[in-house]
Amino acid sequence: MKKTSHVLIVATLLALASPVRAEIEAARDLMEAGRFVEAREALLPAARSGNADAEELIGVMYALGLGVEKDLERAFEWYLRSSMKGHPGAQSGIGWYYEVGLGMPAPDLVRAYLWYALSAIGGDPDAAISLEDVTRKMSADEIERAKTLINDYKPWMYPFR
Repeated sequence: MKKTSHVLIVATLLALASPVRAEIEAARDLMEAGRFVEAREALLPAARSGNADAEELIGVMYALGLGVEKDLERAFEWYLRSSMKGHPGAQSGIGWYYEVGLGMPAPDLVRAYLWYALSAIGGDPDAAISLEDVTRKMSADEIERAKTLINDYKPWMYPFR
């Protein structure tokens, strides 16, 4: 493919992404104004189309009960969708759920470590602190098991890092 073809493809993708980005920013503004019901309605089309930012924000709404009834199970599911697309904030959220055992029979520190590490790789500055905290609670065997999982996820989720 010629260089001009690559430029046209990138320009087309950016043009298609811009309206969604603008919709998400408008929804963030609504959230900051305390208009959570309107924000959720604005986010749903993008979230249902698989936009990780919109999915993460809806997860926040369910986790905190902003414009919806607080529902930690639904929050987890929205965070999980976003996490699987590489959203660092959602990945930290998933790590926290596993660390404290929220909505689970018990905490799962191996998976908490996994999601915090992926979040750190993705650029979440707070994830490194969470990773340090959870590491203090883990055995050497648990850390090794978590590192095995990270090696499974990282090349797929972050192929260039």
